[in-house]
Amino acid sequence: MKRTTNLRKLIFTGLFAAIIYIGIWMLRIPLPAIVGRPFIHFGNTLMVLAILFLGGTYGFVASAIGLGGFDVLNGYAATSWLTVLECLVMAIVVSSLFKAFKGSTRKLDAKALITISVTAGITKIITSYLVSIVEAMMVGTSFHVAIIASFMSLTSAGINAVSTAIVVPILYLALAPAFKRLNR
Repeated sequence: MKRTTNLRKLIFTGLFAAIIYIGIWMLRIPLPAIVGRPFIHFGNTLMVLAILFLGGTYGFVASAIGLGGFDVLNGYAATSWLTVLECLVMAIVVSSLFKAFKGSTRKLDAKALITISVTAGITKIITSYLVSIVEAMMVGTSFHVAIIASFMSLTSAGINAVSTAIVVPILYLALAPAFKRLNR
């Protein structure tokens, strides 16, 4: 039985990785920025869903493959390692909150889900800011200038964070019953 469960988790991990990649590739709205080439996309929203449905480890692997793979294949290879680190931080934060809120019950209520989604959005803003600082310094910008320029480049991270906070609870509540039935 454990072997079947592990195979099912691997299949869902691959499926989520593909969905995350497609979610970025299909809807990508570039925004001007001082640092990097940011864009609005649903990859972060889908990453949080993968972590909620698959758990921290498998959700991290799915998001690292989906987001990191997108970066490698679409001109962001030099900073794809930063994307994978962002996925790791997000997996730790979201899975820890999920475990804390779920507690002894097997159900996640709407209030906890909204809290997790908003926290994931805030985490994304923070990690995007730190990544932008590193990106700016990778191209030779001084630390003080990188701090200011990275702050001025947070528009897309803010929009992605807001969409994550809104869309994750809706999709989670819609998909949770079907996902529960599939995992029996």
